Amino acid sequence: QVQLVESGGGLVQAGGSLRLSCAASGFSLEYYAIGWFRQAPGKSREGVTCISSGDGRTYYADAVKGRFTISRDNAKNMVYLQMSSLKPENTAIYYCAAEYGSECHYAPNYWGQGTQVTVAS
Repeated sequence: QVQLVESGGGLVQAGGSLRLSCAASGFSLEYYAIGWFRQAPGKSREGVTCISSGDGRTYYADAVKGRFTISRDNAKNMVYLQMSSLKPENTAIYYCAAEYGSECHYAPNYWGQGTQVTVAS
């Protein structure tokens, strides 16, 4: 059974940090580009960052550049999102998603269930 499970969300004060994890089962992340998406209340889901398979190139939305870092550990079938200098506007449900192939097109084949991140001012 293909599954992506996020963890690490929670409540944090503005300026704080959180590390989200995404565990894959039922398939190997090695062959997938992995993205983190988020959906804030009343807004559409948006792509935040992505890491390609193979060479591990990373891409970031302008709003999070320099504050968020995506990484992957193929041996553990895990992907991480380190978030620093968090702002209240970063409050959202964060989803990891897997897209078959090497490149990031933000068109995933599989989605996790999401983890809530709340940043208090």
